[in-house]
Amino acid sequence: MHATTPSGATQGSATTVAPPVPQSLTVVPVRHWGRWIAAAVAAVALAGLIGSLAGNSNLHWPVVGRYVFNGLVFRGLATTLWLTAAAMALGLGLGVLVAVLRLSHNPVLSTLSTSFVWFFRSTPLLVQIIFWGYAGALYHHVLIGVPFTHITFLRADTNSLLTPAVAALLALGLNEAAYISEIVRAGIQSVDPGQAEAAHSLGMGPALTTRRIVLPQAMRVIIPPLGNETINMLKMTALVSVISAHDLMSNIQDVYAQNYQVMPMLVVAAIWYLILVTALSLPQAWLERRYGRGATVPAAGPVKRLVTGAFLRIVRPGPRPDEPDMER
Repeated sequence: MHATTPSGATQGSATTVAPPVPQSLTVVPVRHWGRWIAAAVAAVALAGLIGSLAGNSNLHWPVVGRYVFNGLVFRGLATTLWLTAAAMALGLGLGVLVAVLRLSHNPVLSTLSTSFVWFFRSTPLLVQIIFWGYAGALYHHVLIGVPFTHITFLRADTNSLLTPAVAALLALGLNEAAYISEIVRAGIQSVDPGQAEAAHSLGMGPALTTRRIVLPQAMRVIIPPLGNETINMLKMTALVSVISAHDLMSNIQDVYAQNYQVMPMLVVAAIWYLILVTALSLPQAWLERRYGRGATVPAAGPVKRLVTGAFLRIVRPGPRPDEPDMER
């Protein structure tokens, strides 16, 4: 038997020392001085820019206030909105069709759809708008009938048929279809081919498999660039002012051509474009969150969470986006 020492260690063996028990730990956060300095410099620069613009008498803020809610501006705003919606609808419908044809095993359909994308992506949008606006100089009449015969079912004057609004819609819609087709094609190809094989093994046809299995999964990849294309389309409608389509920019140009207040009227246009783009960003964020469920999504900033949460409470009352939905 070995005698024990007061410390509890046995004689003839190494003495063990118990580790000291920490009393209290003071956690000191990491100081990111560079971030705070950069934020302060950016805030001061932004405040200086805003103050310079607000105090600039050459902007004629009374003129801006007088025309920001003018009836002519509102009529142009209505044309911009319906032109954006119609062009995106045309581009989306035709773009999905072109994307499916590009993935077809039929070489003729695949070649034709590839040529469509190549042509409309290779020519500037401004050139396409001017072409459709002045198509009457190339063809005086639009004929629908049997090719290479004198049989005609419909004959119409090109200038009366292709009004500036119709020409703008065709140019924007066809150009957008080429880009949307690539977005949809990328989304379809991002889905695992095994999903389609499993659907076919259950007896589902190609059309039903595409509609019920492939496209819902591809939407997570399609929605973000499609939302950007919608915002870009809203801004690209300003190009139709070259054919006097009476959109927002066209009416703004008509006003400053008479009162020579170019900068104040451009500020009016910028204000409305900022409002419209902000309004379009809210449903885009909601759709991205909806179709991105189950995937790893980067955390949104506090401002984006606040704005998105307000939008969700308007369209769907219930828990906030960052709260669990107990009804699911």
